[in-house]
Amino acid sequence: MKIATWNVNSLKVRQQHVIDWLELSHTDVLCLQELKLPDDKFPHAEFAAKGYRSWCAGQKTYNGVGILVREGIEVDETDIVRNIPGFDDPQQRVIAATVGGKRIVSAYFPNGQAPGTEKFAYKLRWLEALAGWLAGELTRYSSLALLGDYNIAPEDRDVHDPQAWQGQNLVSPDERAAFSKLIELGFVDSFRQFEQPEKTFTWWDYRMLAFRRNAGLRIDHILLSPALAATCTHCEVDKTPRKWDQPSDHAPVIAQIG
Repeated sequence: MKIATWNVNSLKVRQQHVIDWLELSHTDVLCLQELKLPDDKFPHAEFAAKGYRSWCAGQKTYNGVGILVREGIEVDETDIVRNIPGFDDPQQRVIAATVGGKRIVSAYFPNGQAPGTEKFAYKLRWLEALAGWLAGELTRYSSLALLGDYNIAPEDRDVHDPQAWQGQNLVSPDERAAFSKLIELGFVDSFRQFEQPEKTFTWWDYRMLAFRRNAGLRIDHILLSPALAATCTHCEVDKTPRKWDQPSDHAPVIAQIG
Protein backbone atom coordinates (compact mmCIF):
# COMPACT_ATOMS: atom_id res chain seq x y z
CA MET A 1 0.00 0.00 0.00
CA LYS A 2 1.34 3.39 -0.99
CA ILE A 3 0.45 6.09 1.53
CA ALA A 4 1.23 9.79 1.31
CA THR A 5 0.78 13.12 3.04
CA TRP A 6 0.49 16.56 1.45
CA ASN A 7 -0.29 20.00 2.82
CA VAL A 8 -2.03 21.49 -0.21
CA ASN A 9 -2.45 25.00 1.26
CA SER A 10 -6.03 25.39 -0.06
CA LEU A 11 -7.79 22.49 -1.74
CA LYS A 12 -10.00 24.90 -3.67
CA VAL A 13 -6.92 26.32 -5.38
CA ARG A 14 -5.12 23.00 -5.83
CA GLN A 15 -7.86 20.44 -6.40
CA GLN A 16 -6.60 19.74 -9.92
CA HIS A 17 -3.04 19.43 -8.61
CA VAL A 18 -4.22 16.70 -6.24
CA ILE A 19 -6.06 14.87 -9.03
CA ASP A 20 -3.10 15.13 -11.39
CA TRP A 21 -0.65 13.97 -8.74
CA LEU A 22 -2.79 10.98 -7.77
CA GLU A 23 -2.76 9.88 -11.40
CA LEU A 24 1.02 10.29 -11.58
CA SER A 25 1.88 8.70 -8.24
CA HIS A 26 -0.69 5.87 -8.06
CA THR A 27 -1.08 6.56 -4.36
CA ASP A 28 -3.56 4.35 -2.49
CA VAL A 29 -4.14 6.57 0.56
CA LEU A 30 -3.53 10.32 0.58
CA CYS A 31 -3.73 12.44 3.72
CA LEU A 32 -4.34 16.14 3.07
CA GLN A 33 -3.82 19.16 5.29
CA GLU A 34 -4.78 22.83 5.11
CA LEU A 35 -7.93 22.25 3.11
CA LYS A 36 -9.12 25.75 3.98
CA LEU A 37 -12.73 24.94 3.15
CA PRO A 38 -15.80 23.72 5.08
CA ASP A 39 -17.13 20.19 4.82
CA ASP A 40 -19.91 21.15 2.43
CA LYS A 41 -17.38 22.49 -0.08
CA PHE A 42 -15.16 19.39 -0.10
CA PRO A 43 -15.04 17.91 -3.64
CA HIS A 44 -16.08 14.35 -2.79
CA ALA A 45 -17.74 13.82 -6.17
CA GLU A 46 -14.73 15.00 -8.13
CA PHE A 47 -12.43 12.60 -6.28
CA ALA A 48 -14.96 9.78 -6.60
CA ALA A 49 -14.94 10.32 -10.37
CA LYS A 50 -11.20 9.58 -10.25
CA GLY A 51 -11.64 6.45 -8.16
CA TYR A 52 -11.15 7.77 -4.62
CA ARG A 53 -13.48 7.82 -1.63
CA SER A 54 -12.87 10.71 0.77
CA TRP A 55 -13.49 11.88 4.31
CA CYS A 56 -12.73 15.28 5.81
CA ALA A 57 -12.83 17.55 8.82
CA GLY A 58 -13.10 20.94 7.18
CA GLN A 59 -13.04 24.53 8.34
CA LYS A 60 -13.67 27.74 6.42
CA THR A 61 -10.53 29.72 5.55
CA TYR A 62 -8.16 27.86 7.87
CA ASN A 63 -6.92 24.37 8.76
CA GLY A 64 -8.88 21.29 7.67
CA VAL A 65 -7.71 17.73 7.04
CA GLY A 66 -8.83 14.87 4.83
CA ILE A 67 -8.18 11.28 3.79
CA LEU A 68 -8.54 9.97 0.24
CA VAL A 69 -8.67 6.20 -0.32
CA ARG A 70 -8.54 4.35 -3.61
CA GLU A 71 -11.73 2.42 -4.44
CA GLY A 72 -11.49 -1.24 -3.53
CA ILE A 73 -9.66 -0.68 -0.24
CA GLU A 74 -11.90 -1.32 2.76
CA VAL A 75 -12.63 1.59 5.11
CA ASP A 76 -14.42 1.09 8.43
CA GLU A 77 -16.81 4.04 8.39
CA THR A 78 -17.93 3.31 11.97
CA ASP A 79 -14.41 4.01 13.24
CA ILE A 80 -13.71 7.51 11.89
CA VAL A 81 -12.52 10.06 14.46
CA ARG A 82 -12.36 13.82 13.94
CA ASN A 83 -10.13 15.90 16.23
CA ILE A 84 -8.34 14.71 19.37
CA PRO A 85 -10.87 13.07 21.70
CA GLY A 86 -11.10 14.92 24.99
CA PHE A 87 -9.26 17.99 23.72
CA ASP A 88 -11.63 20.91 23.25
CA ASP A 89 -10.51 22.59 20.06
CA PRO A 90 -12.52 24.49 17.43
CA GLN A 91 -9.68 24.09 14.93
CA GLN A 92 -10.05 21.12 12.58
CA ARG A 93 -6.66 19.41 12.68
CA VAL A 94 -7.11 15.63 12.90
CA ILE A 95 -9.02 12.90 11.12
CA ALA A 96 -8.42 9.19 11.60
CA ALA A 97 -9.78 6.14 9.79
CA THR A 98 -9.11 2.41 9.61
CA VAL A 99 -8.09 1.72 6.03
CA GLY A 100 -7.32 -1.78 4.81
CA GLY A 101 -6.83 -2.85 8.41
CA LYS A 102 -4.39 -0.02 9.13
CA ARG A 103 -5.12 2.98 11.31
CA ILE A 104 -4.42 6.12 9.29
CA VAL A 105 -4.22 9.51 11.02
CA SER A 106 -4.03 12.72 9.00
CA ALA A 107 -2.90 15.63 11.17
CA TYR A 108 -2.16 19.31 10.70
CA PHE A 109 -0.04 20.35 13.65
CA PRO A 110 -0.34 23.99 14.79
CA ASN A 111 2.28 26.35 13.40
CA GLY A 112 2.98 28.04 16.72
CA GLN A 113 3.96 31.44 15.32
CA ALA A 114 6.90 32.03 17.72
CA PRO A 115 8.15 30.78 21.10
CA GLY A 116 6.63 32.77 23.94
CA THR A 117 3.36 33.54 22.15
CA GLU A 118 -0.10 32.21 22.99
CA LYS A 119 -0.16 30.36 19.66
CA PHE A 120 3.05 28.59 20.66
CA ALA A 121 1.58 27.67 24.04
CA TYR A 122 -1.48 26.28 22.22
CA LYS A 123 0.83 24.24 19.98
CA LEU A 124 2.52 22.65 22.99
CA ARG A 125 -0.85 21.86 24.62
CA TRP A 126 -2.06 20.35 21.36
CA LEU A 127 1.09 18.24 21.01
CA GLU A 128 0.71 16.94 24.55
CA ALA A 129 -2.92 16.01 23.90
CA LEU A 130 -2.00 14.31 20.64
CA ALA A 131 0.71 12.21 22.28
CA GLY A 132 -1.66 11.17 25.06
CA TRP A 133 -4.34 10.11 22.59
CA LEU A 134 -1.89 8.26 20.33
CA ALA A 135 -0.48 6.31 23.26
CA GLY A 136 -3.93 4.80 23.63
CA GLU A 137 -4.39 4.33 19.89
CA LEU A 138 -1.18 2.31 19.70
CA THR A 139 -2.61 -0.15 22.20
CA ARG A 140 -5.72 -0.52 20.03
CA TYR A 141 -4.07 -0.61 16.61
CA SER A 142 -0.74 -2.34 16.07
CA SER A 143 -0.62 -0.97 12.53
CA LEU A 144 -0.84 2.81 12.82
CA ALA A 145 0.51 5.62 10.64
CA LEU A 146 0.60 9.29 11.63
CA LEU A 147 0.86 11.39 8.49
CA GLY A 148 0.83 15.14 8.21
CA ASP A 149 2.34 18.56 8.35
CA TYR A 150 3.97 18.49 11.77
CA ASN A 151 5.36 22.04 11.62
CA ILE A 152 8.46 20.61 13.31
CA ALA A 153 11.89 20.02 11.78
CA PRO A 154 13.16 17.34 14.20
CA GLU A 155 16.91 17.67 13.58
CA ASP A 156 19.40 20.20 12.26
CA ARG A 157 19.84 18.12 9.11
CA ASP A 158 16.16 18.84 8.40
CA VAL A 159 16.90 22.58 8.14
CA HIS A 160 18.70 24.30 5.27
CA ASP A 161 20.53 26.70 7.61
CA PRO A 162 20.39 25.47 11.23
CA GLN A 163 22.36 28.42 12.57
CA ALA A 164 19.99 30.97 11.04
CA TRP A 165 16.97 29.08 12.39
CA GLN A 166 18.35 28.38 15.86
CA GLY A 167 15.72 28.86 18.59
CA GLN A 168 13.00 29.83 16.14
CA ASN A 169 9.54 28.39 15.66
CA LEU A 170 9.50 24.94 13.98
CA VAL A 171 12.95 24.06 15.35
CA SER A 172 12.77 25.11 19.01
CA PRO A 173 13.85 22.70 21.78
CA ASP A 174 10.26 22.42 23.05
CA GLU A 175 8.92 21.40 19.64
CA ARG A 176 11.72 18.93 19.04
CA ALA A 177 11.13 17.45 22.47
CA ALA A 178 7.47 16.93 21.55
CA PHE A 179 8.52 15.17 18.34
CA SER A 180 10.90 13.00 20.38
CA LYS A 181 8.02 12.10 22.68
CA LEU A 182 6.17 10.64 19.69
CA ILE A 183 9.24 8.58 18.83
CA GLU A 184 9.42 7.42 22.45
CA LEU A 185 5.87 6.09 22.11
CA GLY A 186 7.34 3.64 19.61
CA PHE A 187 6.84 5.47 16.32
CA VAL A 188 9.47 5.24 13.60
CA ASP A 189 10.29 8.09 11.20
CA SER A 190 9.79 6.26 7.90
CA PHE A 191 11.93 8.76 6.00
CA ARG A 192 14.94 8.02 8.21
CA GLN A 193 14.59 4.28 7.77
CA PHE A 194 16.37 4.68 4.45
CA GLU A 195 19.42 6.45 3.09
CA GLN A 196 18.28 9.83 1.77
CA PRO A 197 19.87 12.62 -0.23
CA GLU A 198 21.28 15.39 1.93
CA LYS A 199 19.19 18.53 2.26
CA THR A 200 15.91 16.85 1.43
CA PHE A 201 13.07 19.11 2.52
CA THR A 202 9.26 19.21 2.25
CA TRP A 203 8.50 22.92 2.66
CA TRP A 204 9.96 26.03 1.05
CA ASP A 205 8.80 29.59 1.67
CA TYR A 206 7.19 31.28 -1.33
CA ARG A 207 9.51 34.24 -0.76
CA MET A 208 13.15 34.87 -1.65
CA LEU A 209 13.31 32.12 -4.28
CA ALA A 210 13.47 29.60 -1.46
CA PHE A 211 12.52 26.60 -3.58
CA ARG A 212 15.00 27.45 -6.30
CA ARG A 213 17.72 27.79 -3.65
CA ASN A 214 16.48 24.68 -1.79
CA ALA A 215 16.20 26.81 1.34
CA GLY A 216 13.67 24.54 2.97
CA LEU A 217 12.73 22.50 6.02
CA ARG A 218 11.57 18.91 6.44
CA ILE A 219 8.39 19.42 8.45
CA ASP A 220 6.04 16.91 6.79
CA HIS A 221 6.40 13.39 8.13
CA ILE A 222 5.08 9.85 8.12
CA LEU A 223 5.59 8.15 11.48
CA LEU A 224 4.82 4.43 11.63
CA SER A 225 4.10 2.04 14.48
CA PRO A 226 6.74 -0.69 14.84
CA ALA A 227 4.53 -3.25 13.07
CA LEU A 228 4.08 -0.96 10.06
CA ALA A 229 7.69 0.21 10.07
CA ALA A 230 8.76 -3.40 9.69
CA THR A 231 6.81 -3.57 6.41
CA CYS A 232 7.98 -0.21 5.01
CA THR A 233 10.18 -0.61 1.93
CA HIS A 234 10.53 2.96 0.70
CA CYS A 235 9.96 6.60 1.67
CA GLU A 236 10.61 9.71 -0.37
CA VAL A 237 9.70 13.35 -0.92
CA ASP A 238 8.19 14.06 -4.35
CA LYS A 239 9.08 17.62 -5.33
CA THR A 240 7.32 17.34 -8.71
CA PRO A 241 4.13 19.28 -7.82
CA ARG A 242 6.17 22.00 -6.10
CA LYS A 243 7.39 22.90 -9.61
CA TRP A 244 3.90 23.33 -11.04
CA ASP A 245 2.13 26.65 -11.57
CA GLN A 246 0.62 28.08 -8.37
CA PRO A 247 1.98 25.24 -6.22
CA SER A 248 1.50 24.52 -2.57
CA ASP A 249 4.55 25.52 -0.56
CA HIS A 250 4.77 21.86 0.57
CA ALA A 251 5.70 18.72 -1.34
CA PRO A 252 4.11 15.28 -0.81
CA VAL A 253 5.85 12.61 1.25
CA ILE A 254 5.26 9.01 0.19
CA ALA A 255 5.84 5.68 1.98
CA GLN A 256 5.35 2.14 0.72
CA ILE A 257 4.04 -0.20 3.41
CA GLY A 258 2.98 -3.82 3.36
